Amino acid sequence: MLLTSIDPFVQEFERQFDRIARSAFGATDGGGGVMPLDGVRRKDDVVLRFDLPGVDPDSIDVTVDRGVLTVSARREEELGDDDRVFVRERTMGQFTRRVYLPEHLDSERIEAGYHNGVLTLRIPVLEQAKPRKIEIRSGERRAIKA
Repeated sequence: MLLTSIDPFVQEFERQFDRIARSAFGATDGGGGVMPLDGVRRKDDVVLRFDLPGVDPDSIDVTVDRGVLTVSARREEELGDDDRVFVRERTMGQFTRRVYLPEHLDSERIEAGYHNGVLTLRIPVLEQAKPRKIEIRSGERRAIKA
């Protein structure tokens, strides 16, 4: 697998716990929601897309430390003084997602953009990790001396 989470067991446990908490408590957990991710491997790069609807772009933080990409964002409650909530399904608060980056990706040249609620990261593949054709030479046969 090209990209893996740091600890898939813990991530799946948290995902299932969040799902149960949202259905049982009406998503009043105050954060910890999921940040859906799509990853696409192309010829020269890897593209990661994170769904972050309703997130202020200034609250998004992307860091890389020792091969671990961390994306954090915050979605704030938008209520007036006289507003009373009668349905709450949108998760508010801090969101964080960590992804292990394989050694063949160039974490020094990551490009990021945010448009229509989607954070897109482009990570180039290192030149030495790209597929290359090996030349096969033909010529005269030589005897191997033992």
